Amino acid sequence: MSFSQAAKNEICRITKEGRECRIAELSALIKTGGTLRINGQHSVSFRISTENPAIARRIFSLIKDCFGVHPQVMVKKSRQLMKNNIYLVIVSSGSETINILKECGILSLTGKRIKIIYGIKHSIIKDSESKKAYIRGAFLGGGSLTNPEKTYHLEFVNHTREHARSLSKIINSFGLSSKVIQRKSNYVVYIKEGEQIVDLLNIIGAHRSLLNLENVRIYKEMRNNVNRLVNCETANLNKTVNASVRQIENIKLIGRTIGIKKLPRNLSEIAEARLNHPDCSLKELGEMLDPPIGKSGVNHRLRKIEEIAEELMNK
Repeated sequence: MSFSQAAKNEICRITKEGRECRIAELSALIKTGGTLRINGQHSVSFRISTENPAIARRIFSLIKDCFGVHPQVMVKKSRQLMKNNIYLVIVSSGSETINILKECGILSLTGKRIKIIYGIKHSIIKDSESKKAYIRGAFLGGGSLTNPEKTYHLEFVNHTREHARSLSKIINSFGLSSKVIQRKSNYVVYIKEGEQIVDLLNIIGAHRSLLNLENVRIYKEMRNNVNRLVNCETANLNKTVNASVRQIENIKLIGRTIGIKKLPRNLSEIAEARLNHPDCSLKELGEMLDPPIGKSGVNHRLRKIEEIAEELMNK
């Protein structure tokens, strides 16, 4: 089961919701996953399609509990190879259909004229709880969550620009920063930051998925920190090895030309120590001397040796 499907199955088990919140959730499900059919005057039907049987059962329950209507449920085989079944929850034309769509903020009636509402009606999301329910319905109807092992990405697919912008505004009212882009004929509201995705899962009530995502985030952060430390240590080690090789080459050049013993005593001491201990750090070399000297003192003497070697090479 994908991470996205697990989150949807979890929130489909939420039951303690008032009627206003259930209508807000149903409204979002129709807006994101539904299709309207208008045949003549006041002859309207709608269907909501999903590949998730838990979502189909939830849609059925929302319509039945809120409006006393028993929708028809159909199962179709997807035309694409190796795809899941498609579940269709259908409410046929009739006065109850108009009532459902009006109360869910999908249609408005002016006399005999039917108007489709493409945005989100304010009366559907008038408080914080109904806003959360609406976001939850939008996630069930058109949302997806990428496996956080790969990347952090949560999105809601919308059919119209108006609805996408309104949904993004609702999400951002909780302190998040969702954005809207156009993808072919659809409009996508998306969040790409792991911490904000965690916050959104908390908003829609997917608490178990939230904890699973947090575990993945902690593991990835620890792994990244270890990788950074290893890379840093490797870079420092390479730097130390390269410096040691250069210093030894300079000392050998001096030995072949004028001889190490010809150097001042402080320089000959450090030269001998470096030749005998090529893998030691500057601090370790300094501790071998009598009397011991610090890292900066060792570095100063080795620079002097390097200057002498450069002078000999230029002769």
